[in-house]
Amino acid sequence: MSVKKMKRARLLIVAVLALAASMVLVACGGGGGGLGGSDNSDVTTATGGDPTGSLKISNWPLYIDGQTIKNFQNETGIKTTYTEDVNDNNEFFGKVQPLLSQGDSGGRDIIIVTDWMAQKMYDLGYIQNLDKAKIPNVEKNLIPSLQHPAFDPDRKYSVPWQSGMTGLVVRKDLAPDVKSINDLFDPKYKGKVTMLTEMRDTVPLVMAADGIDPTDATKQDWLDAIDKLKKASDSGQIRRFTGNDYIQDMAKGDVVAAIGWSGDAVQAESDNPNIAYVQPEQGCSLWSDNMLIPVGAPNPAAAYKFMDYVYEPKNQAKITAYVNYVSPVKGVKEILLKQDPDIANNELIFPSEEFTKNCFAQVSPPGDEADQQEVEQAFQDVVTG
Repeated sequence: MSVKKMKRARLLIVAVLALAASMVLVACGGGGGGLGGSDNSDVTTATGGDPTGSLKISNWPLYIDGQTIKNFQNETGIKTTYTEDVNDNNEFFGKVQPLLSQGDSGGRDIIIVTDWMAQKMYDLGYIQNLDKAKIPNVEKNLIPSLQHPAFDPDRKYSVPWQSGMTGLVVRKDLAPDVKSINDLFDPKYKGKVTMLTEMRDTVPLVMAADGIDPTDATKQDWLDAIDKLKKASDSGQIRRFTGNDYIQDMAKGDVVAAIGWSGDAVQAESDNPNIAYVQPEQGCSLWSDNMLIPVGAPNPAAAYKFMDYVYEPKNQAKITAYVNYVSPVKGVKEILLKQDPDIANNELIFPSEEFTKNCFAQVSPPGDEADQQEVEQAFQDVVTG
């Protein structure tokens, strides 16, 4: 999607992939250009010589531990500028699109966005293909369930950063009976619930709670769910639409239940044991955020080096232990079983197939660009009031 100890992630396609029991999550497909992966035949492949010089990364706030960048610089000699300037997929796109349309990355070598936005950027020609020979750790250690997402079936241009679940985050002491997304519409919680500003996180969960399969929903289904949100917002039932700042409101007791992200709940619970992630009765949505090399990236060689570095399990374990989202790297759970069993055994970080059996891959509205823009605008009208 934002904070990751108050972190943001955000957030797509028509199928739920089977989840491996040991370290599982599906990647999400869909998005701007329709369903399935792009077949752009004229996309360049990012190339570069020796990984030296400097590296610039754009990521979501607090989505990495405090040591990894320092260790990477010390081990490689690559001066790394790590900027937390991705606060919302659409907001970030609006910021970089004028540059990317001119073949200019704004100095960025890696950008990290959610699956649907990754596909949108790729379909517009803003993202380069990857030279897989440059990232052997990725090839070796990417978990099977993320290897062939519908939006990028061969991982031609994307490398998962972290994955997660969107569901309910609840103050158990103040709203112990919240089990379904529909419970957020209960009048007794009027003014004390929030929804996410990321449409693909919020709307599919509302549809699922009303018995509509989000992976098979029509444009009218999306608009009907948005109308339900509008009525709830206009009546004051929904306090507001937020990024991760719902966690701050929840800590104060101003919010008792929210649509939120799994990793946020893990971190918030460490500060307040009354805050917990609750898997909605009708299932959660699953997503990944992905590393991409944009057109005009000044140092693809350094970008490859970083991608490969964070796919070394011992390096990835540090990130996972901090951000508490689902790691895309094989071998991390085994390391954390020795270092921090509580993290290794946490279903929100290493979810089982049973835990996510009713979940679905995060989806985008169906139809052509005009249809999707109509749905997007209807949702934005609700969010902005």
